[in-house]
Parts: sequence; C-alpha cells; structure tokens
Amino acid sequence: MGWIWFAAVMMVLVGTFNAIYGLVALFEDTYFTATSQGLLVFDLTQWGWIHLIVGAAAVIAGFALLIGATWARVLAVVLAVLNAIAQLAFMSAYPAWSLIVIALDVLVIWAVIVHGDELRAESRD
Repeated sequence: MGWIWFAAVMMVLVGTFNAIYGLVALFEDTYFTATSQGLLVFDLTQWGWIHLIVGAAAVIAGFALLIGATWARVLAVVLAVLNAIAQLAFMSAYPAWSLIVIALDVLVIWAVIVHGDELRAESRD
C-alpha cells in the first residue's frame, strides 16, 4: 500500500500546486513570461483555468485514493497523463516546475498502474 499512499499524496500535492499556479496565472498576468518558441498555445488566463481545474480534480482523486476508492485509480492515471501533457505545453512559461511535475506524474502513473491491485487486496481484508 506504500506506493498507493505515495501516489495519493503526490496527487494532492501536485494538484494543490497546480491550483495555486492556476490562480496566479488568473490574477497576476505578469508573473509568468512565456517565450515565443514554446508550445504555449493558449494565453495565460486560459492556462490558469486549465491548471486550476486539473489541480482541483487531482486533489479530489488523491483524497479518493487515500480512502481506497477503486474508481480513483483510473481517474488518477487519466489526470496524471493530462497534467503531464499540460505541463509540456506550459514548459515555456515555467520550465523547472514543469519538469518536476512531469517526473512526479510519471511516478504516480507507475505507482497506480503497477501497485493498484494492492488497493483492491487491502480493501478485501
């Protein structure tokens, strides 16, 4: 169960930080500076909403993983994949954070996929 707990805590942590970065992008337009060569396809306000929504959903999925909900495994993997793709596109605005979050998303995906059966076995006991 250790890897599932790790994945759940990382989902809550990364989701919280994504929501904070989404709020910063919404309320302080000059905080992030995007280069013209990046993959940033939307303006920063739209990225703020994307990060806020994905972050809030990741927090919910993380807490659902902590209580042992089976549906949260699927949601956690989907949200981690979406978050990694969003971070790739947002990399031109904040590259260090994007690389860290992509690495954490890969760890979360691995933990939930490889060790997800431990959640089901633990809930039967």
